[in-house]
Amino acid sequence: MAVGGFIKLPGGTVVVALGLPHPACPELAVRVVVHAVNRQRALTRLSNLGFRGARLTGNAEPPTPDEVSAVLHHPDGLVWREYGALGTDPWYPISTLKRLSHHA
Repeated sequence: MAVGGFIKLPGGTVVVALGLPHPACPELAVRVVVHAVNRQRALTRLSNLGFRGARLTGNAEPPTPDEVSAVLHHPDGLVWREYGALGTDPWYPISTLKRLSHHA
């Protein structure tokens, strides 16, 4: 389930958003949002975190303004929350997702 999309920002960087299986519980999905120099670098960052199957095919679900704002205001430029979460649900740093997967 790698449904997602991207947008190119005025400065030339991109924000990529993907729906991926939760590392600790593959039946659940998470929406991961990455800010990077280009799409390939964003996917490389995800791959380096253990999301080996992360691929962006098409632009079916580009990042929303909320997702862009969340990732641009996070120091790591990489946030997540449950797939299909409400707009008022919080965004989390990727380190919390990695921590959850180690405790499962």
